[in-house]
Amino acid sequence: MERLKSFEEFLTLSKNLEGLLDIKKGNVDSDKYVISVCSGTGCQASESKEIVETFNKLIKENHLQDKVKCLISGCFGFCEKGPIVKISPDHAFYVKVRVEDCERIIKEHIIEHHTVEDLLYVNPLTNMRIRKQEDIPFYKKQHRIALRNCGFINPEDIKEYIASSGYSSLVKVLQSMTPEDVIKEVTDSGLRGRGGGGFPTGKKWALTRASNSEKKYVICNADEGDPGAFMDRSIMEGDPFSVIEAMTIGGYAIGSDEGVIYIRAEYPLAVGRLKIAIEQARKFGLLGKNILGTDFSFDIHIKFGAGAFVCGEETALIHSVEGERGEPTIKPPFPAVAGLFGKPTLVNNVETWANVPYIFNVGAKKFASIGTEKSKGTKVFALAGKINNVGLVEVPMGTTLREIIYDIGGGIKNNHKFKAAQTGGPSGGCIAEDNIDIPIDYDNLTSIGSMMGSGGLIVMDDTDCMVDIAKFYLGFTVEESCGKCTPCRIGNKRLYEILERICNGEGEEEDLEKLESLSNVIKDTALCGLGQSSPNPVLSTLKCFREEYEAHIKDKLCPAKKCKALARYHIDDNLCVGCGNCARKCPVEAIYKTDIKSKRNSKLFLYQIDDHKCIRCGTCESNCPLKAISL
Repeated sequence: MERLKSFEEFLTLSKNLEGLLDIKKGNVDSDKYVISVCSGTGCQASESKEIVETFNKLIKENHLQDKVKCLISGCFGFCEKGPIVKISPDHAFYVKVRVEDCERIIKEHIIEHHTVEDLLYVNPLTNMRIRKQEDIPFYKKQHRIALRNCGFINPEDIKEYIASSGYSSLVKVLQSMTPEDVIKEVTDSGLRGRGGGGFPTGKKWALTRASNSEKKYVICNADEGDPGAFMDRSIMEGDPFSVIEAMTIGGYAIGSDEGVIYIRAEYPLAVGRLKIAIEQARKFGLLGKNILGTDFSFDIHIKFGAGAFVCGEETALIHSVEGERGEPTIKPPFPAVAGLFGKPTLVNNVETWANVPYIFNVGAKKFASIGTEKSKGTKVFALAGKINNVGLVEVPMGTTLREIIYDIGGGIKNNHKFKAAQTGGPSGGCIAEDNIDIPIDYDNLTSIGSMMGSGGLIVMDDTDCMVDIAKFYLGFTVEESCGKCTPCRIGNKRLYEILERICNGEGEEEDLEKLESLSNVIKDTALCGLGQSSPNPVLSTLKCFREEYEAHIKDKLCPAKKCKALARYHIDDNLCVGCGNCARKCPVEAIYKTDIKSKRNSKLFLYQIDDHKCIRCGTCESNCPLKAISL
């Protein structure tokens, strides 16, 4: 394919590609098939790459090359059921596919035209098998905008992206809109930054546009560091072209000719697909000098991050790109005025960029009709934790936590009771059950002591200790702190030490006041947004689960039985038969024989645990044949 040199050449190519995705869309009655195999990181870890290779081998062996194509796709989102294989045009959606299933799929589905029933998703409520993706409850309440092409197009083929309305937004912008028009459209859409802060995207673009400089930069923040978060990674793996197109539009809007994608090196698959997408965009004349024959030039290069959590903060990120230590600086000046190498810089995260082409395709008004009054559009969440349907979900702003957990997530694992959900990662807070029906948007989450964050959503059940959860997140922050400012470097360490004492049964009543006081000082005085929000897990759990803190301190008891130092193993006299297996296995000889006869075997004596000797290793519990030992 030669470089496109005009709008007319692009429109001709776009028209010629109109039928490319017809089979995948199911728009045609065809005897040909497309097998789409999820090739995101999660499914690749479960041998999806080998599944693709096996399908291609079987297609060749059965002489089906003219009838069947096997292509990779991005993440379908339903990670709990991966690897996923979707067959078009009849949209058979197969879950948990193994390499050994490929032969059956080719023989029964492709050759004999029979659905492989046992590979379909089974609805646990009705026990019915579901054939089509859109009929699965996990997808019914979703509205995929940022994820619109993930699981649909081949992320390594720009032609499929163009055939799915890709680059039509850029053509529209360059052909008929001024930079001011572009910024107004983004402003009117109501799009807010999806990286955590929720700053109005159009306002950020306008500020950067207004900064007077011959050189400006556009940055994509792909430094996704929250525990359990994989939204940005999946977008880059499944639809890298949308990010590149959006950054090009952003470059035109602010007057920039250079873009940087700052991505952590731990994302090799995303990096590889971004490189392919950038090279193909250059080859097609959609990136580089004089794009589509205009006087607008824009190119993108990739910069690797070393995985520092603090580099998700935009000023620290900019320092890292410059080759300096990744540390934040006081704002103002904001990057829009003085960013990369001191020049005006527009920084948005991956998900924010992924929304931009859609906005120009459908119009700002339609995008703004989705969501709530102050939070427009959708939000992608990485749903993880004690949830049945772990995966990637995208819902309209204003969807309740209950809908996400029960209607989409399928409820809590093993029929346990919902306890809390953590949003916003280490900078967020825990949402208790009494707020489960609150519509999720930026302002509502802030009002209850949490935050949107980048989109990690960790679900916890009644077996989780909220003091331990706060300690876990704070431990992550302490480990990842850049150390530049005293409140974060020392204050969070002191918070962690107090939590550690409480979990070890050494807490005192005044520790609760110390936790609150120190947390508020850190919020008011830390240098950057990450430091200022770091006490949120402590403050939110204190507010919603204070009784758990008090139980740890006053009763020296962990209600969830998670904190080992507060665990008390107990032998049930009604179940113990006096076999002595626990005593023989105990590594510290903390279990001894009593002079009390067993109720179940009068020839043997009961055993008891010396709590002072016990090291809470759990060996006795795991080795008791009658489950007579428990916390």
